[in-house]
Amino acid sequence: MTSFNHCLFKLFQEILYCKKYLFILLLLLVITNCKNEPAFDIIISNGIVYDGTLDEPALIDIGIKGDKIIALGSLGTENANKTINAHGLSVSPGFIDLHVHLEPIFSLSNCESHLRQGVTTSLGGPDGNSPLPFGTYLDSLQKLGVGMNVGFLVGHNSVRKKIMNLDNRAPTTKELNKMKGIVAQAMNEGAFGISTGLKYLPGSFSEVDEIIALSKEASKKGGIYTSHLRDEGLEVLASIDEAIKISEKADITVILTHHKVIGKPMWGKSIETLRRVDDARERGLDIRIDQYPYNASHTGISVLIPSWARAGGHEMFKLRLENEKLRDSILNGIVFNILNDRGGEDLDRIQFAKFEWMPELEGKTLKYWCNLRGIEPTTKNGAKLVIEAQLRGGANCIFHAMDESDVINIMKHPQTMIASDGRLANYGVGHPHPRWYGTFPRVLGRYVRENKILTLKEAIHKMTFLPANAMGLKDRGLIQKGYKADLTIFDSDEIIDNGTYENPHQFPTGISYVIVNGKIVIDESKFKAIKPGVVLKKNDL
Repeated sequence: MTSFNHCLFKLFQEILYCKKYLFILLLLLVITNCKNEPAFDIIISNGIVYDGTLDEPALIDIGIKGDKIIALGSLGTENANKTINAHGLSVSPGFIDLHVHLEPIFSLSNCESHLRQGVTTSLGGPDGNSPLPFGTYLDSLQKLGVGMNVGFLVGHNSVRKKIMNLDNRAPTTKELNKMKGIVAQAMNEGAFGISTGLKYLPGSFSEVDEIIALSKEASKKGGIYTSHLRDEGLEVLASIDEAIKISEKADITVILTHHKVIGKPMWGKSIETLRRVDDARERGLDIRIDQYPYNASHTGISVLIPSWARAGGHEMFKLRLENEKLRDSILNGIVFNILNDRGGEDLDRIQFAKFEWMPELEGKTLKYWCNLRGIEPTTKNGAKLVIEAQLRGGANCIFHAMDESDVINIMKHPQTMIASDGRLANYGVGHPHPRWYGTFPRVLGRYVRENKILTLKEAIHKMTFLPANAMGLKDRGLIQKGYKADLTIFDSDEIIDNGTYENPHQFPTGISYVIVNGKIVIDESKFKAIKPGVVLKKNDL
């Protein structure tokens, strides 16, 4: 080898030698960086953890990576991008609301009014009303983005109206098959089940066999049936019997949604309604309950009008009113409902929530309207104003026609879940029911801390695991490794609802943090307008 070649060989050896040490140096740098990288995105430390079961709470840390809980225990030596010191606070799975009117979600997609209650997942499409076409709606909503997780039921009223309008009759075989097809398609597109609003049009025109046939389509895909009963007043017991029959014949889980007893003649009858639930469960039927913690309901003023009077729609209602005998029958029907049903036997118990024709009446009562008109506040005069309101486009009302003892009795039942029957609220707009803002904090503040109707672990169980189980959610509703990081952190000594029937637009207090899929949406009680929620589909679980 020449001296020149020898020099080249030595130079090549030196280069290889340097590359080897350069590689080792780079490897050490990578290892060092890996060690310095936090193991968690979020650590929640020092909190009193209620895991969603009925077990006693534990003082443990929670480690979150991405959208999941990946560690539980003592994490004091671990690093995280953010650490939440939950000392003195209660840590719960995010609350799950089984009954939400999500219709405004395309304009209120941040879901602030629900997130501020600690709700991380909601089920829409209740009372028989749902979006159609179903799959297209879900896809559009996912593309828009949502602040909390949302799922939907397919609504019987929406399906029936699409095929039969507001006809007061049984469906033909062809019409029934079309309705069954819509329900089956919705289930294939992700519906969690079917809902009915048998108190409302056109559901009130249906017979039980129709409901059973459609519920079977939901049952085939493991769906549930949530029922606004045909009647919650004088006929509530018969209506529960009907729901139980549907469960048996369609082989489906039935949830008596916003279960209540309406009207003074029925106050105290919750003892009998709950006995029917227990008897059915002893026979092997899966009957469950959800409830909002208020003694006033909220719905359209048309609930006071006999269903037959509104068959065929608004023009047919007007036509019937032109017939003196039919008008008298309609008036008598409204008077009956004021005395025995939602009216609570008193015009002052009927409070206007939304009345576009006369917004100055919002928050006021039907008795107030009578006085404003200079007429005596009798039930008959009140009935005449109900007709006028309906002719002017309708109104939403708060009906103070429930007894607190029934509310408590139902709440204590082991199968009762907490649900708002609320609507996404546009802060300051209209005069909504306070449940839109305060359902879950109200239970924790008034019925747990103040009145001691439930223990804290019982209330959380009713807000988390029970509704998750009803929906069939396999990775939400509990604080466990591998579950989605949906969490609510609150001060059990301070949490309370603030909205009232007079001043409903008030957010609750006492909720410090809310986490949806690993993202903090309430941070030190401040709302963050982000959209970490997902559109849940039953067939993807």
